[in-house]
Amino acid sequence: MHSMLTLNYTDGLIPVVVQDAETRDVLMVAYANAEAVELTRQTGYAHYFSRSRKKLWKKGEESGHFQRVLRILVDCDEDCLLYVIDQSGAACHMGYRSCFFRTIEGSVVAERIFNPETVYAKKKSIKSKSRH
Repeated sequence: MHSMLTLNYTDGLIPVVVQDAETRDVLMVAYANAEAVELTRQTGYAHYFSRSRKKLWKKGEESGHFQRVLRILVDCDEDCLLYVIDQSGAACHMGYRSCFFRTIEGSVVAERIFNPETVYAKKKSIKSKSRH
């Protein structure tokens, strides 16, 4: 693996803008810690750090909608990354290809491509089974 620029993390995290390689659409924005960035580089699949769950996660580990990272770009201040990716399925956990599916007024401007209740039902049923 090639050497890497020194990234500027804030509180251990760096924002990651995720862009579709083909359409150039921005699909999502997430955060990564150093471990997530390294796993992304090693595996070729996007890894992030969940601020709400306080844990590392691989995009698609629950939904099956993986992000194959084709290129990682760094901004001029070295404090933000751009993952140029090949998206399988949808990037948004609400069922849209992009997390940017509505205007600031709340109008939905994209088509939902999967039902999150169906996709994430597996997770809920596994949790409820493990409690018995």
